[in-house]
Amino acid sequence: MGELRYGWTTGACATAATTAAYTALLTGEFPDPVTITLPKGQTPSFALAVENLTDDTAMAGVIKDAGDDPDVTHGALIKSTVQHGEPGSGVIFRAGPGVGTITKAGLPLPVGEPAINPVPRQMIRDAVSTVDSKHGGTGDVVVTLSVDNGEEIAKHTWNPRLGILGGLSILGTTGIVVPYSCSAWIDSIRRGIDVARAAGYTHVAGCTGSTSERTVTELYGLPEDALLDMGDFAGAVLKYLKRHPVDRLTIAGGFGKLSKLANGHLDLHSGRSTVDLIFLADVARNAGGTERLAAAIAAGNTALEALQLSQVDGVPLGDAVAERARETALRVLTGTPVHVDIVVIDRAGTIVGQAPQRD
Repeated sequence: MGELRYGWTTGACATAATTAAYTALLTGEFPDPVTITLPKGQTPSFALAVENLTDDTAMAGVIKDAGDDPDVTHGALIKSTVQHGEPGSGVIFRAGPGVGTITKAGLPLPVGEPAINPVPRQMIRDAVSTVDSKHGGTGDVVVTLSVDNGEEIAKHTWNPRLGILGGLSILGTTGIVVPYSCSAWIDSIRRGIDVARAAGYTHVAGCTGSTSERTVTELYGLPEDALLDMGDFAGAVLKYLKRHPVDRLTIAGGFGKLSKLANGHLDLHSGRSTVDLIFLADVARNAGGTERLAAAIAAGNTALEALQLSQVDGVPLGDAVAERARETALRVLTGTPVHVDIVVIDRAGTIVGQAPQRD
C-alpha cells in the first residue's frame, strides 16, 4: 500500500470558492482552477464544480476532497456566494443552507454567529484582500457559505450536541486533512468540554460509545451536552481537562478498551493499542485470583474471555481494571482538582466494574 493521500478542509474549500466568486464579481470571469495560500504557505489549486454570476452576486462551489481520510464531509459541495457590502463593513460572514449557527456558549464564536471557525474566517479575509490587490476591490463584501445536504451530514457529527444547529461547521487550522489524524474528532472533544464548562456543568463523562453513554445517563442523569463522545481518544479528554478542568470526570466504556487505559494507553483504537492478556492475568492475580486463573487468562484469546473466567472464579477483575484505569487518568490530571470515577460495562451495557471517585 502506498502513502495515504492528504485532503483539504472545509475551510480551505470555502476559501477557494470565495476567491473564485469574488474574482468573478470584480472581473466577470471565474478562475478555474483557483489557487489559494494556506496558513503554512502551501498553494493548492481547486477545480470549480459550479459557478453562477449575476449583476450583483457571484457564486462558486468546490467539492471537498478529504483524501484518504474517512471524513463525513468528503464529497460535499461547498459553495460561497459573494456580494458587495456597505462601505467600511469589511468581510461579513453569513450561514447559507447547510452551514450551522452557534446556539450555545463555550465555542470560539459568539451565539448567533455562523459556524465558520476563526482560522477559515481569517483565510477568507486574506483571500479577499489578495483579490482586492489584484483587481481593485474595496474588501467590503458579504460572504454566504453553504453546503449542499449539510444539515443531513451534520447529524453524523458532534454539531447538534455542541449547539451548532442547521448544518455543518466550516473548519480547519492548516487547510490540510491528514488521513486518520482524527483531528476533527479531537477538536470536537475539546469544544464539547468548552460547551459543558460554559453551561456551568461540574460533572462531564467521557464515553467510548453509545452504550456507555446510555449507562452513564441512567447512572448519573447527566444532560446530553455533559456527555463527551470520547471514542478511542481518552488522552484527548484528559489532556484538555488538565488545562480546562471541571470538578468531576466519569470515564465509561467497554471492558476491553478500558483495560488498555488501565495498562497506560491513552489511545484505545485497536490499530494503535492492543489488549494485553499478560497484563490482565497479573491484574487478576493481584485481585485475588489463583495462578490457575492467571494462566488461563494469559493463554486466552480476548479481554471478554478474561472477564468471564474471572467472573466464574468470583474475582472482581472489572473493578480492578477500573481502578487501574482511574490511576492512569489521575496521572495525566496530576495537579488539577478533577475527581475521576470509572464505569466499566459489557456489550449489553451492564456494569461489570467501577472505581468510585475519592476525595
